[in-house]
Amino acid sequence: MKGGRGAAAAAAAPGDYVYFKSVVPLHKISIGPKLWRYYDFGPKTVPPLVCIPGIAGTADVYYKQIMSLSMKGYRVISIDVPQVWNHHEWIHSFEKFLDSMNIHHVHIYGTSLGGFLAQIFAQHRPRRVKSLVLSNTFLETHKFAAATPWSPVVNWTPSFLLKRYLLTGIRDGPHEPFIADSVDFVVSQVETLSRDDLSSRLMLNVNVASVGSLMVPDSLITIMDTNDYSAVPQQLKDQVNERYPGARRAVLKTGGDFPFLSRPDEVNLYLQLHLRRVGVEPRPDLVQGFARNGSAGSSKDQKDGGNNFDNHPGDNGGPGSGGHDHETQNSGSESHDSDESIPTSTMLANTVLGTVSSTLQASLCVLLIHHYYESALYISSRQPFDV
Repeated sequence: MKGGRGAAAAAAAPGDYVYFKSVVPLHKISIGPKLWRYYDFGPKTVPPLVCIPGIAGTADVYYKQIMSLSMKGYRVISIDVPQVWNHHEWIHSFEKFLDSMNIHHVHIYGTSLGGFLAQIFAQHRPRRVKSLVLSNTFLETHKFAAATPWSPVVNWTPSFLLKRYLLTGIRDGPHEPFIADSVDFVVSQVETLSRDDLSSRLMLNVNVASVGSLMVPDSLITIMDTNDYSAVPQQLKDQVNERYPGARRAVLKTGGDFPFLSRPDEVNLYLQLHLRRVGVEPRPDLVQGFARNGSAGSSKDQKDGGNNFDNHPGDNGGPGSGGHDHETQNSGSESHDSDESIPTSTMLANTVLGTVSSTLQASLCVLLIHHYYESALYISSRQPFDV
């Protein structure tokens, strides 16, 4: 199911992902030697939720969260972990990224390795992290380091071997259809990663380190785990629950390694509940009426206040083809444009409701006419009218 499926999965990209790529620009910014790829969508006046993926993920894996939460008035930033080779470098690089975006305080949603990196950052930069959502994650990397004795030669390992190693951590079938789809999507994203991307992430996963005490109170932490299975051993997930006894629990009965893709409605609901509980107020009033110039979602476009899926640029290439870059001095955004207007859920709902209303009215008229003639015939003949 996993091996050799990347090209097929990419070719058969989900329809909502194709739509997402046509609307939401992918931004690129170079900060020193590091290239950051990220999506930033939603009202800029709202404190952002920053999503950090696991070892096999990219910024794209959270596209369902970006689409759902941004339309409700939240700002969502989803990042690719850049090529950093140790946790100290990660802390400094992520801090510079936030500085470049003029973001002082963040709420972080991290899954697997992303959850570990979120905790490490919160430990060393406590004043910048307001709350955490941790999913299928861990507190220390000793177990992974012991299971990877060949880590000293990661930098010289061919790309195809690194990809094979990553994919062996994903449980092979049989899966529920939605879980199988989520695995295929992540496999297609792994195929887009370079050798340096893969090796740097593996090094972050096996460099021996552990999370110390956090200044973030347990009441501002939500732990969201799946109950079926994940690549992170249950023992390590239990350690996270024991470390934060006062944290809120959000348990998903199923979902596998990637519940944000396989169970997006539940995950999005838990994220909304978390953000409301920690005091993040959405601004749905700022979702409508933003510019069509392709700059929607850019951190530089503060005056627009946010973005709108209804107002999107047009298509200069095939879906998922990468589009074109809007270059600035040190950053760019990748977007996909479309000349055709894509109907939104609101437009579709209004159309359906109008159709249903008209149908109901027509049916009611037919019933009334039928009843009238039935009564007239019955009165005239005194015999029942058989239909």
